[in-house]
Amino acid sequence: MIVNILLIIAALLVLILVAALFVSKTYRVESEIIINRPKEEVFDYVRYLRNQDFYSKWVMSDPDKKTDFRGTDGSIGFIYAWDSENKSAGKGEQEIVDIVEGKNVDIEIRFEKPFKGVAQTRLNTEGVSSDQTKVNWSMEGTQKYPMNLMTLFMKKMLVKDMDTSLTTLKRILEKTYSHS
Repeated sequence: MIVNILLIIAALLVLILVAALFVSKTYRVESEIIINRPKEEVFDYVRYLRNQDFYSKWVMSDPDKKTDFRGTDGSIGFIYAWDSENKSAGKGEQEIVDIVEGKNVDIEIRFEKPFKGVAQTRLNTEGVSSDQTKVNWSMEGTQKYPMNLMTLFMKKMLVKDMDTSLTTLKRILEKTYSHS
């Protein structure tokens, strides 16, 4: 009986490892939303990584995390590092690696816990009209074999979290500026 159970477990492991051979090692996810505010106001908010404390589901997952900031927020080279006992928040840092003024902010995220990894994200703002802005948030990265199998499940979760974060961002910006 034990031999049969061990054979079944071994067969499942082999099946998983073979399946991972056919799954892409790269992933890309994105989400977007229209915010009823001028592009300049939206860009001026999303360019600052510390503002993610108020809208990013991931950043807000542990309000008690330890944080460290290096550089000038909103400019290339600024680093927002975090360390959390909460597994969903983990440990890592994000760095602004490029800014196209008034258009997009490129961020490299380096994860240490719960797993090591690097992802590239972009927050892009595009004027739809004088008082509407489309915000597109994309993330891409690579997972080594056999961890690449996780991307099949991870992509859907990432998009859901991005949608939640962008909805929160919309609520903040439309409420903040609605009285001006």
